[in-house]
Amino acid sequence: QPPAFGFLFDVDGVLVRGSQALPAARRAFQRLADGSGRLRVPLVFLTNAGNCLRSAKARELSQALGLQVSPEQVILSHSPLQLFSHFHQRCMLVAGQGPVEENAHNLGFKHVVTIEALRKAYPLLDMVDHSRRPKELPPPTTGFPTIEGVILFGEPVRWETSLQLITDVLLSNGNPGEELQDVPYPHLPILACNMDLLWMAEAKMPRFGHGTFLLCLENIYKKVTGRELKYEALIGKPSPVTYHYAQFLIQQQAEKQGWKAPIRRLYAVGDNPMSDVYGANLYNSYLKSAQQNRVQAGVKRSPQAASPQTEVYLELRNDCNNSVESCESILVCTGVYRHGGDVPKKTEPQATETVFHGHRDFCFDPGLVEASYIVQDVDDAVQLAFEKENWS
Repeated sequence: QPPAFGFLFDVDGVLVRGSQALPAARRAFQRLADGSGRLRVPLVFLTNAGNCLRSAKARELSQALGLQVSPEQVILSHSPLQLFSHFHQRCMLVAGQGPVEENAHNLGFKHVVTIEALRKAYPLLDMVDHSRRPKELPPPTTGFPTIEGVILFGEPVRWETSLQLITDVLLSNGNPGEELQDVPYPHLPILACNMDLLWMAEAKMPRFGHGTFLLCLENIYKKVTGRELKYEALIGKPSPVTYHYAQFLIQQQAEKQGWKAPIRRLYAVGDNPMSDVYGANLYNSYLKSAQQNRVQAGVKRSPQAASPQTEVYLELRNDCNNSVESCESILVCTGVYRHGGDVPKKTEPQATETVFHGHRDFCFDPGLVEASYIVQDVDDAVQLAFEKENWS
């Protein structure tokens, strides 16, 4: 019987903690694969990580899980930026760590400038660290391109440098070497990937994520200008664009394997209520409303920030080949979320976060952070989905 369902697996806190695979992950993938190691169900790895290449993340997962994972099964936080082709010809400043230039080029961006290249071109901009200040006045910079937009791939290493230079680019309309005149508004377009405030590594407590960096940038910009920082797009969980991209890859896998049954249900397994659960539930409501042929935004956006992302939403909503009917959220207790005592089947009222850890542009709906199911680990999550699907 061909599967009519697929899995969306978060990585950190669900399958691994730092570089170490969780024992439950190995057990889960023994269930998901047949005797020859071939997957019996379509699945994707949906992570808000973005500081590596898809091929590198696929190799990491293959080693951790003892299973061959292809890059086409991996969705990093920035992967859906392939859809935003109207920015691909612009000169974009890219911030983050890892192979940011290579990632940008792989996504279709033709002209990119790194924070480090900008810093070298304008050494007087980076003044917080006294040891990096120029000893002599450098000659004027000539021939540096005007920056036409900003891509925030993930949290950088030197936050003070990135916060300063990104702010400089926004305030100068892409020409940070020039004297500041009037502050332009709306500012240059910003595409941001990964809104996670916190994430789980080997430490006992959650660590700052890219959402924390975005929070700093937003508040600095507002403090300096008195105006709100706007985004052209917010990509990565919990954005519905990211979940639709995951659905597309799931359906592509099923077709490639020759499974004729249409994929009807998705099971999203994660450890973070504010990204994994919120995102899956938001996409589930999107699917329900799309079936009824009416627009259900689910995201509080300003007119300046909405246009390109809205175009992508409308394009996805007009997809006539969409067979998927639901996306159920399964929350595990091995990462950001921890539940004391016995694990209930439904989220108890006190388990819902009273402090909103989501991004400011996503309205807080307590119902969206309530998981369809809570289980102990990813192996239990796979078993639960198999039971619901009557799948042996």
